[in-house]
Amino acid sequence: MERSSELDRIRIAIDGPAGAGKSSVARAIAEKLGILYLDTGAMYRAFAYYAENLAEAGEIDEEKAEELFRDFDLKFADGKVLLGDEDITQVIRTPRIDKAVSPYASNPFVRKQMVSLQRSIGQDTDIVMEGRDICTVVLKDSPYKFYLDASVEERARRRFLQNEQKGISEDMEAIKADIIRRDEADMNRQADPLRKAEDAIVVDSTDMSQEEVVDEIINKTLEIKNAL
Repeated sequence: MERSSELDRIRIAIDGPAGAGKSSVARAIAEKLGILYLDTGAMYRAFAYYAENLAEAGEIDEEKAEELFRDFDLKFADGKVLLGDEDITQVIRTPRIDKAVSPYASNPFVRKQMVSLQRSIGQDTDIVMEGRDICTVVLKDSPYKFYLDASVEERARRRFLQNEQKGISEDMEAIKADIIRRDEADMNRQADPLRKAEDAIVVDSTDMSQEEVVDEIINKTLEIKNAL
């Protein structure tokens, strides 16, 4: 669904903390509207997986990050995340990568490269992007900005259920502690910290079903589009 002018394009930006449901909501919105979905969080997770498998320690300087990026062959195809020819869709959603991703996502060089790639992908097409800095950095000029949130307890409960479905056993309190740690890391990092854009619409999904959240964001998007 491509449009002839910048204003006619629908580029939905969704920010929010870990476990708020951004990925599943954004994917469902894209399917309903028939537009592209880009999971920017998966991009950082993929890089963390790549670097960790090369025995990196999580704290990398710009020179090392640049070296790693030279052979970082990331692709999205048929709903899968591919690193070269390896399907890493599931492995980047494990507790190991949950804990490893923050230092890489906080690295200024890594963020600069990812933001450039994300902007180029979303430049000429209708798209839904979700992450931590989509409203404030990547698609900051889009009128369709949303901040998806939920209580820490609800986010921990969702992550626990997701892990259980994957056969991963992890204590609820440990999950909650990790979510709090990731929130602090995301909100206090030097490069593009997580924050609500001033013009973003807040959607608190704590007591909402995924379908309700999807419908809320689509309805608000259409209201904004009709008002432009």
